[in-house]
Amino acid sequence: MPRPLLSETTGISQNGVRMLIHTVTPGETLSSIAADYNLTVSYLERINELPNPEALVVGQDIVIAYTDTILTVSEGDTLTTLSERYGVPLLTILRNNPAIAARIQAADGSIPLFPGESIIIRYSDQTASVRDPISVIGYAYPNIDRAILRQTLPFLTYLSIFTYGFTFEGELITVDDSELIAIARSYGTAPILLFSTLGPDGQFNNNLSSALFASPELQERIINTLIQTMQEKGYYGLDIDFEFVLPEEREAYIAFVSLLTERCNAAGFEVLVALAPKTSATQRGLLYESHDYGGLAAAANTVLLMTYEWGYTYGPPLAVAPIPNVRRVLDYAITEIPPEIIFMGIPNYGYDWPLPYERGVTRARSLGNVEAVEIASRYGATISFDTESQAPFFYYTDENGAPHVVWFENARSIEAKLNLIVEYGFLGAGYWNVMRWFPQNWLVMNLQFEIRTLLPVNVR
Repeated sequence: MPRPLLSETTGISQNGVRMLIHTVTPGETLSSIAADYNLTVSYLERINELPNPEALVVGQDIVIAYTDTILTVSEGDTLTTLSERYGVPLLTILRNNPAIAARIQAADGSIPLFPGESIIIRYSDQTASVRDPISVIGYAYPNIDRAILRQTLPFLTYLSIFTYGFTFEGELITVDDSELIAIARSYGTAPILLFSTLGPDGQFNNNLSSALFASPELQERIINTLIQTMQEKGYYGLDIDFEFVLPEEREAYIAFVSLLTERCNAAGFEVLVALAPKTSATQRGLLYESHDYGGLAAAANTVLLMTYEWGYTYGPPLAVAPIPNVRRVLDYAITEIPPEIIFMGIPNYGYDWPLPYERGVTRARSLGNVEAVEIASRYGATISFDTESQAPFFYYTDENGAPHVVWFENARSIEAKLNLIVEYGFLGAGYWNVMRWFPQNWLVMNLQFEIRTLLPVNVR
């Protein structure tokens, strides 16, 4: 017997939005799951953008959601006319239909619709009055696939472009960012200039930060150039990511961020500073000691907690962002920083470790979350879910007989992380990074939250 619609059950998320995450069990197919929930196969495949609809993996997540309004496009329909007809914001329609958002705009700024195609206008209870508002940052490199960029932008309040650097002489090391800025602004997403001590070798260089802190003249030159660049290029604000600053330069770093924020704010720009994931003020280690949570938070407008990378390239296999580890950082952070200025970091990737793991030798491969499910499907793996870390993992053996373990993110792990934002009263989420498309992440977010938009939307 088909299960009743979620509007008739208690299957409601904490924010009042009808949504259920179904975990595939042995013997289930997409057809049987669709029938159980009184939905169509094509609809479930579409909203989840499943990479393996014909070969579901035991343990795989399927997001179940119901629509309030869905229609077939007629000749002459545009995003603007549909938005006006149904009283639904244009960005909401794009969030509900990411494949449309990915399309290249016409010369007049319009995104083409095709007669006969199906458009989700509104999911059940998808109104601002019943949903928590959050701000969302997505980090991207300039070479991001433009289709992925376009379908991601409707979900972002800010796009932080990685990364500007600087030389010992005070020259900015720039990136090719003009197209990204223009596309971001067209979707109402505020572009952010990311300023770091990343050197030409791709490594953070604390010799650069030391030179900067020691020279008021160098600081003045850098600050003036940053502000001029943001003004000329159309940036909305600045994101500071100085890592491995020397512990003895802790106060100098705070003073620089304070000066930079004062000058940027006067010029109309916001400033965010990225913080290493600390659990106490006395935490040892070069990554942590110079990141004074209270001091840097007071010096900037907002902060990003980099709550990820417990599972990492050369580390032992484990979740990238285990919930207990994340909570320890959050519990300490709110003793030093007002929750309402905090972005909580969320990883948009996983790792594949060859086994057995040997410390200092084994190197994990980074992979996307969709790719992880594809691998599990290809090798007939079963996905398990670690209830403590609130993260999925699976084992498989490759063509050469070598064993592997993969930890990644799925709909349940993302929901667990997003729930922390509500629990702690944070400003929002910061995704490292949005180079890979992860449809279930954005679907879960879209069903639970209203996403803040700061700029006019110019697509139509």
